[in-house]
Amino acid sequence: METDKPNVFSNNEITVTYNPKVCIHAEHCARELSNVFRESVIPWIDLDGASTQRIIRQIKKCPSGALSYCLNKKEAC
Repeated sequence: METDKPNVFSNNEITVTYNPKVCIHAEHCARELSNVFRESVIPWIDLDGASTQRIIRQIKKCPSGALSYCLNKKEAC
């Protein structure tokens, strides 16, 4: 499995992209929102683990910018 390609996770409300090549501190997200950003479970990101607003707040705290998101609407992300 290649770890340098971005991983994309989506549900009805949000699409989250995680770029492991950019990530410098994945443990930060896992510690603060462990129901979504899970360290030892695949898939690593579970968007059903918290509200969309909590996920967005956590993504905005990402120190490296490895996490990004877009809200799902009729247009593509």
